[in-house]
Formats: sequence, C-alpha cells, structure tokens
Amino acid sequence: MDLSRKTDYALRILAELIRDEGQTVLSVRTAAKKNDVPYSFARSIQHDLTLAGIIQSTRGAHGGMQLMIDPKVTTLLEVVEACQGPVAISNCDWNGPDGGPCLRATHCAFNPIWCGATRMLRDYLSSVTLHDVVFGTKAPSLPEGYWSSSAFETLRTPAMENLQPEV
Repeated sequence: MDLSRKTDYALRILAELIRDEGQTVLSVRTAAKKNDVPYSFARSIQHDLTLAGIIQSTRGAHGGMQLMIDPKVTTLLEVVEACQGPVAISNCDWNGPDGGPCLRATHCAFNPIWCGATRMLRDYLSSVTLHDVVFGTKAPSLPEGYWSSSAFETLRTPAMENLQPEV
C-alpha cells in the first residue's frame, strides 16, 4: 500500500484544522501555506474532503474550511480510506469475479500472509484517532500477542493443510 501525496497533504491540512480548534473557519490558502501544500492541490483536496463529509467548505471573503468530524473519535484509517480508498497490502480479499475473495484463496499459501498483513495495517491505523496523532496523546499500536505464531494458524484454511512441499 502506498500513501498517496494527496492523502499526505490532506492529513497535513486536517492537522492544521485540528490544531486550530478555537478557530471556526480556516482558509485553504493559510492551511496550504503553513503545511507546504501547493495551493491548487489544496483546493482539490478541499473539494474531496468536502465530498467525503470530513470538512465543510464556505465560499467568500471570510470563507474556508471547517471540520465536520470529531477528531477524538475519527481514526487515521477512516481518513486515509476516505482519501484514497480501501487500505490493503494486496487484493486477495476481493479479487474474485463478484468482488469476493480471490478464487485461489482456499489453496494459495500466500493468501493468509497478505490478508493478515492487511488486517495488521488496518488495525494499526485504526488504533489511533486524528486527535491522538496531532497532539501526540497516543501512539499507534497493535494488541498484545498480535505477533504470536498462533495468530497465523487461525489464518490457514483446511485446504492449505493438504499442501505439501515438493521433494
């Protein structure tokens, strides 16, 4: 998974809005300048964040952006996915013809690895809110025991148990 430049810039702009909690409206130009975001790109991001319901945009001399989400409950994962779509290491979970799991999922030795890595990344990004990140009140983390070998065993399907290495 690559974090797009658009998502990086959107997070910088949102961080500025979160830091300026007392200010009701922040101009796009000010947010862009403070965060080294090209103004034209910031305008495009403002439009996308408005469509996603993350901010409200007001036109005019006293216009700008205003948060529409609660940064204390909105996770980093939610914003990243609003900006660039589902977070995934691979498309093993939805590569089938009907948008379901990959047709080889039941007999592919790598499927549980890629699906587990996706779950791990999603859990990591959803473990912190925007407020946590901006103010440094909590670091992202994974639950205790996440790295145990038994966690991998639950990912294996019965069909995979029949896979034997060729000698």
